Amino acid sequence: MTGHTARTRRFAVLAATAAMTVAATTLSGGTAGAAPLPVPQDINGDGYGDLVLPAPRATVAGKTYAGAIVVLYGSANGVSAAKRAVITQASPGVPGVAEAGDAFGASSAIADLDKDGYADVVVGSPYETVGSAKSTGAVIVLWGSKSGLVSGSALPTVVEPDGQSGRDVAAWSGPGNAQVLIVNNNTTTRLTGPFTRAGGAASSYLHEETGWMRSAAYGDLNGDRAADRVLVTGRMGGLSGGYAFVNSSMADTSFRRMTGGDGLTSAVGDVNGDGYGDLVLGDPDEPGTVEGLWGHTGGAVHVWFGSAEGVAYDKDPMIIHQDTAGVPGGGERYDMFGASVAVADLDRDGAAEIIVGTPGEAISGKGNAGGVIVVPGRSTGQLGSGSYAFNQATAGVPGGIEAGDQFGATVSAGDLNRDGRPDLVVGAPWENDQGAVWVLPGGASAPAYTSSASFGPAGLGLPWASGMLLGGDLQQ
Repeated sequence: MTGHTARTRRFAVLAATAAMTVAATTLSGGTAGAAPLPVPQDINGDGYGDLVLPAPRATVAGKTYAGAIVVLYGSANGVSAAKRAVITQASPGVPGVAEAGDAFGASSAIADLDKDGYADVVVGSPYETVGSAKSTGAVIVLWGSKSGLVSGSALPTVVEPDGQSGRDVAAWSGPGNAQVLIVNNNTTTRLTGPFTRAGGAASSYLHEETGWMRSAAYGDLNGDRAADRVLVTGRMGGLSGGYAFVNSSMADTSFRRMTGGDGLTSAVGDVNGDGYGDLVLGDPDEPGTVEGLWGHTGGAVHVWFGSAEGVAYDKDPMIIHQDTAGVPGGGERYDMFGASVAVADLDRDGAAEIIVGTPGEAISGKGNAGGVIVVPGRSTGQLGSGSYAFNQATAGVPGGIEAGDQFGATVSAGDLNRDGRPDLVVGAPWENDQGAVWVLPGGASAPAYTSSASFGPAGLGLPWASGMLLGGDLQQ
């Protein structure tokens, strides 16, 4: 574990910009990992969810690893490459400059920060240099509007060498003031609105209580419709993942660390249909010295159930893995079950499903081909019964099984065509050595595989480039 030490930090507001026009940019390869796909939201106010795809290893104007994001705007027919925007730091009005190694798009989140009815996109560039501080990182917000993303500004971040601010971001725009979490190597900055279009926030708070940070998420765990924050650390010695903290704070020494389980990725949703969000933690690594609560062969998912009091910090979670009754397959080393997790009510029965990526799964003897397992929600009892799997060998899913694709490295879900059925989004960062994303429309009770579509760099106007990581990569 890397502990945090007292150090002098200063917050810097990077240069804000005036209105921008979203412009497509020619891109190719690069080299930095990316956080998971954000949950789709309505950026242009037309009532349809919009999809943001990261490409953090894209080359921009000859700058390798500068990074990009691709926005696919939703419609009655879902998303298509015909209605898209490619945004980089070389696009007019985007704060900063496209530089080699910035990894713009390594993290992203969507929320209506200025409460104008249009969702905004928060984008991290964890290897951005600020002044003389290399890899200090930067985070910008692209403001939504009727015309899509049409202006951008920088958010205040911690400035320290190799701090990597923006290695993950999370955003909340529910009742009350909007919030943003900005993760760097050792701490997390929490910004609370109202936000201004110049990038200003009403207040900021530095979470130093966790140390060795890797990821963050928001959700509602007690039914009060207010933001509950989840902070997850990097891998800890002797464990299979990192610690998870819920609503922790140095201010009142309430560290609120979840016990009995660890992990690297998180999501919040109502899995048992009781009206309270539940914390789902993906734990894809192999177990440490002891098999059990701190990991399972092939990976695991840990679930703490919410209540009117929130989650019980001192209670062991429910554990799901591929040796759980009803879950397809079996726990095999390096399956990476839980490398990505999302929660959505796919069958609309009131109890949300847990969508679990298994990018290390061997399919038809081809290692790391990857797949996705859907675990149905239920009101009582052990989760796992009725689970089902799909991959590129599933009838209707485009593409074919290839070793190393890592299908399922990222997953997300949201309604892209306003039919009331969540659509699944799956990323495979090494498909054809450059990455691709699949959109599986929601069906009556499960994904409509035969209506699926896939999006690769060429179809999005991005020239071939090795290791682009289109769609994002595993949480590192």
